[in-house]
Amino acid sequence: MRDVADRAGVGMMTVSRVLNGTARVTEKTSARVYRALKELQYQPNLMARALRGHRTRSIGVILPYLYDPFFASCAHAISTVAKQHAYSVLLATSDERTDTETEAARDLLRRHVDGIIVIPACNGRSRLTEPEFHSTPMVAVDRPIPRSQIDRVLVENQAGSTVATQHLIQHGHKRICFIGLSQKIYTMHARFSGYNKAMQAAALTPECFFDGADDAATLNFLRSVLGRPNPPSAIFAANGLASRNVLQAIATLDIPIPEELAFIGFDDFALADILRPSLTVVRQPVERAGEQAAELLFSRLDGGASRPTQKLNLPVELIIRRSCGCHPAP
Repeated sequence: MRDVADRAGVGMMTVSRVLNGTARVTEKTSARVYRALKELQYQPNLMARALRGHRTRSIGVILPYLYDPFFASCAHAISTVAKQHAYSVLLATSDERTDTETEAARDLLRRHVDGIIVIPACNGRSRLTEPEFHSTPMVAVDRPIPRSQIDRVLVENQAGSTVATQHLIQHGHKRICFIGLSQKIYTMHARFSGYNKAMQAAALTPECFFDGADDAATLNFLRSVLGRPNPPSAIFAANGLASRNVLQAIATLDIPIPEELAFIGFDDFALADILRPSLTVVRQPVERAGEQAAELLFSRLDGGASRPTQKLNLPVELIIRRSCGCHPAP
């Protein structure tokens, strides 16, 4: 800053005022300062600014992992909104462990991020409600943080599963198998509840498998249940990873869809409409969820610290293609 002040022929306090906008500076003086900044390729030290009470103009994002397209798409949407606000994003993963999540959040605080967006880990009790995080604005997306007043953006998981299951029932299916991941995951529990609700309303017996993240276990399960008398005639896969493993197992077992086994998955993806058959799915607004979470965080940062907790539930949509037995027009 001293070099900039000398080049512009002003005092250091004037340079500080121009950079921070804390006081009026004449247009002519501002122009000299900006010209000196450009000539010297001045870059502010964001960490030093943070230590002096200024913002770093950065936010942290904590995801369970990055190989799930839902989480990656959500992070991309958050990053897009952050850029619109002239913010950068620091990314961390928890591996679905709350102790790892806590350490990631602490590391982000040491880097003086202005706020955090998190998809909470499912294994363990969240510690993000503890006093060390109280002064940092935070938003949870996809899953809530239990027993907290933290802003959150969810989707209508239970309603989506109910609609998908009812659609299979309307096709005449009475033995519909639910395949998902651990019920410790908020979304899995909610989606199973929606499936169970539709099955019980139709006086049908639910059947479920909660190790759908394991491709070998999924194959062994399907080989077992499809080889027995009165096997399931339809599968409802509760997320993208479960869908992938189910479809891989069905291909290995050489079972035609939907002739012998109907299929609906929760989560749309890029190839779902061009596979043969095209896949009927429950589409959730992943980009919108990330965008809404980011906007909630920036509204807090822009002076909304005292507003009531926001609890958003975004609608989902059943996208009917061919794997359920329908034959939609092109």
